[in-house]
Amino acid sequence: MLVSEFDYTLPEELIAQTPAEKRENSRMMVLGVNDGTIQHKHFYDIVDLLDDNCVLILNNTKVIPARLYGYKDTGAKIEVFLLKELSIPSPQPSPAGRGSCGFWEVLIKPSKRVKVSTIVKVAEELSVEVVEQLQDDGKWLVKMIYEGNLLEILHRVGNIPLPPYIERKMTGDELKKLDFERYQTVYAKDEGSVAAPTAGLHFTKEILNKLADKGVEIGYVTLNVGIGTFRPVKCDNVLDHKMDSETFEISEETAELINRAKAQGKKIVAVGTTTVRTLETAFKQFGCIKACKSASELFIYPPYEFKVIDKLITNFHLPKSTLLMLVSALAGKDFIFKAYNEAIKNKYRFYSYGDCMFIS
Repeated sequence: MLVSEFDYTLPEELIAQTPAEKRENSRMMVLGVNDGTIQHKHFYDIVDLLDDNCVLILNNTKVIPARLYGYKDTGAKIEVFLLKELSIPSPQPSPAGRGSCGFWEVLIKPSKRVKVSTIVKVAEELSVEVVEQLQDDGKWLVKMIYEGNLLEILHRVGNIPLPPYIERKMTGDELKKLDFERYQTVYAKDEGSVAAPTAGLHFTKEILNKLADKGVEIGYVTLNVGIGTFRPVKCDNVLDHKMDSETFEISEETAELINRAKAQGKKIVAVGTTTVRTLETAFKQFGCIKACKSASELFIYPPYEFKVIDKLITNFHLPKSTLLMLVSALAGKDFIFKAYNEAIKNKYRFYSYGDCMFIS
């Protein structure tokens, strides 16, 4: 299977640069896989489409302000994009006068302006020391040197890591405040992601309450979304692609909820591809859903037999992306591409801040 089979042309003006004015007002395309129907609705209609025979599973990961801007001692501006913290003991104490240090895997731009031992000063309380370049697609190992609580520092000096296809001419504090609020689900809890589980951005607390009132049971998993969600597949053959590893956690409560629902014949509705991969990975590892902390490198593409999920709420995905391959495995590649052509024709908004579809 060739990656080129999952390509399509998207008019640039359909790439959403800002979120909908209200989360629930995003448009929602409803795909009936069994009968091949396509309906055009809004996300608030999800309340009418789910009932007490459905169990809704969401990814409650929280995005960290992972994009940092700092300067070398020469004055050169450097961007450091945090990917994940690494459990590496420091061979030496942090520099005199600094409180703590820890190792992270990062991207650096422009990378040609740094070398081993380069110091990038982000703020008075935070500096980044380059340790080595990793043999893994342009990633670097760095030491974060800081005073105080690192997450609190990141919230003061960091920026929300919006995807590269969001290119704005406007900037400012109001826009930064908007992104801090809207590039985050209303149920976000556990910080650790460098990208939002974007299908969940459409939910409001009111919609979740209405669904609960209808008897829809709701559970949460946590998968920390990595940079792989942004990156295109670079090989020609789908089978040659390797997914980035992403950590996930399933609680005892959620495991019991899903296993009970499956035994009762209820439908599992996953919110987002990250939730799909969490549940399908757990089933592959254990033969059922059980409470665990693990990691997923599961690559889902056609044909794939889903063991856990029955329905999916998801955004519109990039051409030739692993996410597009996943939804093609669930709904059928031809049907998905028919739906995408329909979405372009009807000027749906695409990608992270865009509209969504419900695959039923």
